[in-house]
Amino acid sequence: MRISTAQFYESSANSYSKNFSAMNKTNDQVTSGVRIQTAADDPVGAARLLLLQQQQSLLDQYSGNINTVSNALLQEESVLATINDAMQRASELAIRAGGAGVTDADRVSISTELKEIEANIFGLLNSRDANGDYMFGGSKSTTPPYVRNSDGTYSYHGDQTQLSLQVSDTLNLATNDTGFSIFDSAKNKSRTESNLLVPAVDDGVVGVSPGLLKSSNTYNESFTAGQPYKLTFTSATQYMITDANGNDITSETPTNGHFDRQTEGANRIALRGVEFEITVTLEEGADADAAVGGREFSLATRPDSFTTTRGAGNPSTAQVTGSTVSDPEAYRSTFPSNGAVIKFTGPGSYEFYAQPLTADSKPVATGTFTAPSLTVAGVTYQVNGSPEAGDQFAVTANNHQNQNVLETISQLRAALDTPVTGAAVANGLKDAVASALANLGSAREQVDITRGSIGARGNSLEIQRQENTSLGVANKTTQNAIGNTDMSQAAITLTLQQAMLEASQLAFSRISQLSLFNKL
Repeated sequence: MRISTAQFYESSANSYSKNFSAMNKTNDQVTSGVRIQTAADDPVGAARLLLLQQQQSLLDQYSGNINTVSNALLQEESVLATINDAMQRASELAIRAGGAGVTDADRVSISTELKEIEANIFGLLNSRDANGDYMFGGSKSTTPPYVRNSDGTYSYHGDQTQLSLQVSDTLNLATNDTGFSIFDSAKNKSRTESNLLVPAVDDGVVGVSPGLLKSSNTYNESFTAGQPYKLTFTSATQYMITDANGNDITSETPTNGHFDRQTEGANRIALRGVEFEITVTLEEGADADAAVGGREFSLATRPDSFTTTRGAGNPSTAQVTGSTVSDPEAYRSTFPSNGAVIKFTGPGSYEFYAQPLTADSKPVATGTFTAPSLTVAGVTYQVNGSPEAGDQFAVTANNHQNQNVLETISQLRAALDTPVTGAAVANGLKDAVASALANLGSAREQVDITRGSIGARGNSLEIQRQENTSLGVANKTTQNAIGNTDMSQAAITLTLQQAMLEASQLAFSRISQLSLFNKL
């Protein structure tokens, strides 16, 4: 087969170009240090490299999320520490207010300081983070989570949703804690009450405290099932307790119905998770057994109370001035768990809705209204004025199972502002101080639980940070192994390619000089 001069030149040029390109590519790999410059260089390696780069991008994002969560938790921890200090100071003031030798003026002074503490805690509960979002509102981070109502009580307007960020392929960590879980979930130690049954008029001789919760489990399992209880004093040293069915349960008390009014600690009744304190005030020379014997008290859980808020756009000046449970069975089965809205559709008619009220809400009940009261879902509302169509009232029930620290301080201030004018008021002040101390302790306990959770999340962050760092190092090492140039191998390849290029140049030069004219 004959090869023409044109074919020879074209073949030589292609071979030279190919060798030259290969040498340049190897030279580029050596210069840049990158072996895989295009997917064609190593399709399998390029695919693996792309996956590793995507993983590295995720690790970088996780690192940023870890920093965000860490900063948020540090800020929350700082706010909670300040709140805890404020509650500790409030407890110290409560102890001082209940001490001997404290005058009405002293108590007013203490109340003034407590008012400042209350305002300080209120402001801290509405703290914002570095981004300007409210820390304790859950997912409702753009509006204040706590609002003071017109009657001096406080309402939580956030939700119970924790925000979280992903810090690894399998781990999400919460960046915040809701105000409801920290402050509104603190157990209320004063959820019971005592009421004098006999005699009909309280003469101040015998008093029984409202009670303090000592064991939530025992209270929930036993106390609520047997209420209301009747406490009957048979003498100045002995009492009897019967449950709602008339069963004698005196033997369940540690002292089996005996008490000593003159000894601290021996004048208490421990009943199914609740502790009541007996106070006896006798005139000098009085017959103690005759004065104390025969008196009866009822012991039970405090009934639910209600906060009613008038709609801002109500056309009339009507107000709901009071609300009480009038039908316990209807209340338990009908009243909405998240609160209700009473909407008047005319001067004598209303509709009753579950909260939240939306355009699609259907009324739970409807009826007519005859002044001055309205009864619906087992609750009777006292209405002052004449409601008109469009009037709305939001109703929130408080079952007293939990109590916010702001309510605790507010109730203590009210007791301290009341002058002590007799034994009954003095006993009421003593009960208020005891209740405040117990509930402040409960609030601090809940804050401590949250701070412990923050610490646990912080530890998880550090562990995950180290794990992500290790993964990042391994990722980089693998990327380098796959995508970077092996300099020793590349140097050998480059030398070989240069030799091949020089050989092809020399061969072309020699062969191109061959011609028949050289034989003539």
